Amino acid sequence: MATFQDFKLQDYCNEVIKELGFQKPTPIQEKVIPLVLKNRDIIGISQTGTGKSHAFLLPIMSRIDVNKDCVQAVITAPTRELAAQLFNNAKTFTKYLPELRVSLIVGGSDRQRAVNKLSTQPHVVIGTPGRIKDLSLDAQALQITTAKTFVVDEADMTLEFGYLEDIDAVAGKMSDDLQMMVFSATIPQNLRPFLKKYMQSPVTIEIDSKLVTTANVEHILLATKHQDRYDVLKKIMATIDPYICIIFANKRTEVSKITRQLREDGYKVGEIHGDLEPRERKKMMRQINNNEYQYIVATDIAARGIDIDGVSHVINMQFPTEPDFYIHRSGRSGRGNYTGICYSMYDTTDEKNIAILERKGIEFKNMQLKNGQFADLGQREKRKKRIRQQTELEKQVQMIIRKPKKVKPGYKKKRKYQVEQVVRKQKRAMIREDIRRQKKERARQAQIAKRMEEGNDNW
Repeated sequence: MATFQDFKLQDYCNEVIKELGFQKPTPIQEKVIPLVLKNRDIIGISQTGTGKSHAFLLPIMSRIDVNKDCVQAVITAPTRELAAQLFNNAKTFTKYLPELRVSLIVGGSDRQRAVNKLSTQPHVVIGTPGRIKDLSLDAQALQITTAKTFVVDEADMTLEFGYLEDIDAVAGKMSDDLQMMVFSATIPQNLRPFLKKYMQSPVTIEIDSKLVTTANVEHILLATKHQDRYDVLKKIMATIDPYICIIFANKRTEVSKITRQLREDGYKVGEIHGDLEPRERKKMMRQINNNEYQYIVATDIAARGIDIDGVSHVINMQFPTEPDFYIHRSGRSGRGNYTGICYSMYDTTDEKNIAILERKGIEFKNMQLKNGQFADLGQREKRKKRIRQQTELEKQVQMIIRKPKKVKPGYKKKRKYQVEQVVRKQKRAMIREDIRRQKKERARQAQIAKRMEEGNDNW
């Protein structure tokens, strides 16, 4: 097992490690840091909570030459909140190296003021793709051509939000010997042409998602059937007493609707989604960080890297569209030495995603909420999981169609098909015989009735 001392980072980086209380590198840090120092291109696939941010920040900061007044590294994130979080992590390094200049470049702020600040170029740029493109290519105030390192964080979200064209434009202005690192929970097919275009023999590092599905989280399924999901939500909220609970919905419009309904019902709730104006988002994040809300309604933007301390409960109004997003959501709770509970409403359309998550190592409890109490319902789909017993007819047919002395590949499947064919024929024959008997019996009964009507006692 490697130690941070093995990486031979600069002294100020080691001071940051001490301040953060890092004891030993996480699996992704152990693999990524040496490769960054060797100037390799990297594709890192990992979930939230793996220590990914410092896996690239530590080696990048260690290589910055503060004597050069130019941009040396550019790091992008798909949202202002994620960029601000990375920026705050990076600012820690400036405490121990005051000459280090790190700039946060995001939308929602005065453009001219941002341009004026760039009269002195930063060493490290952290921001959103659109604003970095704007200030570097359009305003030409940010000189990114000198950067030797480019990091695309949360690449799948970057693609989903439609920022890949901005990333492409920014990367196209950088040097040919650019070191590129891409970090993502998943690598969608639409992202691969971009990776192939800019990356030279990248090393792919994938951290098994089983390692990061927090063991401290209890996973509970609640079948909604014909119930209104908002009513189910209210019942859950009446039963639990969280420190902080995040309520996830799949769409921004759904988040707004749930937030409005809860506020009308007297709850003080926060909301996080992409439709909030920049000023509203800043104010909301400040209030959330000040623990002003016990409940926060959010889209997946809150599950992907935004740290909200003290989350004890998660409620999923629907299962997310991607199974891995469930891991991000549930991983908001149960951090460190704390425990968490994740409640998920589901119906039959979610069975496929549930099965995928179970194969990843998540153990769900199937429960019902009744009279303010959670009751364990045992296994889901009991009828499907029950082993069907052979009928007497199938046993008889199987005895007739014996196993061949010399078997060939696929004989079991072939024999099973033969048995099924014979059983079907036998059943059809039995049905025909039963119909014939019923017709005969009906004819006999009709004949008896006719004779009785005629008064014939000799029948």
